[in-house]
Formats: sequence, structure tokens, C-alpha cells
Amino acid sequence: MSLGAGERPWRLFVALDLPPGVRAALAAAGAAADPDVWRPVAPDSLHLTLAFLGSRPPADVEAIARVLEAQAGTPAPRLALGDALLLPPRRARVLTVALEDSGGALGELQAGVSSGLEAAGVYTPERRPYRAHITVARVRPHAQPPRAAEAHLERLAFSAGRLTLYRSQLHPKGSRYSPLRAVSLAG
Repeated sequence: MSLGAGERPWRLFVALDLPPGVRAALAAAGAAADPDVWRPVAPDSLHLTLAFLGSRPPADVEAIARVLEAQAGTPAPRLALGDALLLPPRRARVLTVALEDSGGALGELQAGVSSGLEAAGVYTPERRPYRAHITVARVRPHAQPPRAAEAHLERLAFSAGRLTLYRSQLHPKGSRYSPLRAVSLAG
């Protein structure tokens, strides 16, 4: 799809929203990380990305929204916070918390969203397997990231019941995310 005159592409991604208690625990983990190395992610920016679409024409929002609406009957995945995880593993840029998806519902939801977006012509799935994680801090410029991750988190269990299409706008103090469309999952 081509852009109209003066129309700029939007950075878009699809994510699951997190319950307030889970956001608070994750924000605390990010804030507890070494401040000389890590810049914590703002609590209202914490989310679980299912598909990063990159730069897309604003006109694609309707097609993406239809893919999300098709997931409305899908059961909300039951998840739990896991261990701290540095990504990428060799030269970390982010401190994350892995998620446990014991029933496999998150993997099925992510695959359904991914294939629906691909069929709509708005997404090319990544070749590597999906790794469920939530970024809680980003490495500061010129900081040397550690080789091991530490985060002391309670293994909170939760249900992620809302699927949202976000627009990401880059700013010097961190990206700002604006919800464009949201769909509630079943249960």
C-alpha cells in the first residue's frame, strides 16, 4: 500500500496488556536494576509484544484491527512471571522478564495473530521462534551490560485479557505508546 502525499508511516505493534499488579511488579524490577547500566521502562509502557509490524501506512490500521477482532473469542492466556533474561544474549541491550506459558495458549494466540497479519499483507513473521518476554529496562548509552541477569520477582500468575494495536512514537526520553484498537479476549 502506498502512502498519500505528506502521509508518514506509523510504527505499529500488537501486544497483550498487563494487569496493574503485574505492571507494578515489573516496574519495581526495572527500577531495582543498576541505574548506572539500565534505564527502567516506564510502568505505563510495559506490555507483552506479540508482533512488531514496524513502519506501516496509517491506512493499514483497519486491516490490522480486523485481525485483532478475529481473535476476540480466543481464551485469554494464563501466564506467570519467570526469570530475568538479557536480550540479545551475547551483547544485551535490554533486561527482560521471561513469561511462563504452561498451557501453550500464549503461543497459540501469537501464532494466530502472526498468521492473520501475514494473510492481511501487513506483516512478515520473524524466522526465529517467538520468545515471550517483557522488557523492564534498556541499557544506557555507553554502559557495559552485565553478562548475567538478576531480578528478584515473585512468580505472579495472571491472565492477559486484552489485545491491543499500538502506535509507537520515538522520543529522547523513551518511546510513547498510543493504543489505536483493543479487543477483549474470552475468559
